[in-house]
Formats: sequence, C-alpha cells, structure tokens
Amino acid sequence: MSLRPKPIAVAIAAVAAACALPVHAAGPVDVSFLPDPRQYTDPGRDPADAVRNEQTLARHLQGLGARWLPDGQQLRVEVLDLDLSGSLRPPRHAAIDEVRISRGGADVPRVKLRYTLSEGDRVLASGEETVTDLNYLRHGADIGLDEPLRTEKRMLEGWFKARIVERRPAAG
Repeated sequence: MSLRPKPIAVAIAAVAAACALPVHAAGPVDVSFLPDPRQYTDPGRDPADAVRNEQTLARHLQGLGARWLPDGQQLRVEVLDLDLSGSLRPPRHAAIDEVRISRGGADVPRVKLRYTLSEGDRVLASGEETVTDLNYLRHGADIGLDEPLRTEKRMLEGWFKARIVERRPAAG
C-alpha cells in the first residue's frame, strides 16, 4: 500500500487552502466571492480554475480602483454570480483539455454583483446589478488576445467607468 497522497487529494487540499485565503487586498477596492465557486453559473472548468478566475477578476478590479478612485474613496464589490463568456466543450481527444468556445449568442459574459462606493462614513453610490456585454466578440484588440478573461475584464472596466468613475445610473 502506497503512503503517497493521491493527486486528486492534493488538488482538493490546494483548492481548499486557496479558498481560505482572502481574495481581496488592502486598498481602495475590496472584492469578495461566494465561499463555494460551484454556486456560480460558470466560474471555470474546475475548482482550481475557478479560484484562479476569481483572483484574476479581483486583481483587475483592484487595479481599476488604483487607477481611477480618488484618495479616500473605498469600493466594496461582492460577486454574487459569475458566468464566463463562451461555453466549455468536451475534448475530441483524450490528450486535450476542455475547450471554451465563444459564439456570441447566449454565451455572453455575465457578472451579478453588489457594490458600495464610500468615502469615510458616507455612501456615494451603491447597487446590485448584472453586468453583461452582448457585443463581447465585436470589440477590437484593446486587451491582448492571450490575456486571461479579457472579455470579462473589458466588461468590468466599462461598468467601473460608467458606474463608479462617471456615476451614471444603471440603464433600465
């Protein structure tokens, strides 16, 4: 009998440890996610991918805050649902990982979030909304083609500019 841990047990332990770490960092933008990524519509192909995606999106939002939030303002974002662009397709060959296919139909990126923008004890803006980009395949190459989650990043940047920087109300 082997005393070496099975690869799946090591992977599960790594994901659990990553989930226990805070996704947000000190600074003007605090981002939180649901405790179990499986609660999301489409967070990624597996738990480890989901954690990487959460960390990527949190870092992106924090970077937007560092670039555009004035000193003294704080933004809190709670991600309530995540549905990445495209859909996963099983591989045709066993040696190939699943492939994410983007067709521009019902596979649009979608992030449901709740946010609060504050300055000290004063709330400047808050809301809960679903951010989506119906034209996500029609944008130019403003974000590199090899950039992870480029459509989601572009979409969240547009939301950040409109709702947080310019303080435009949600349409509808």
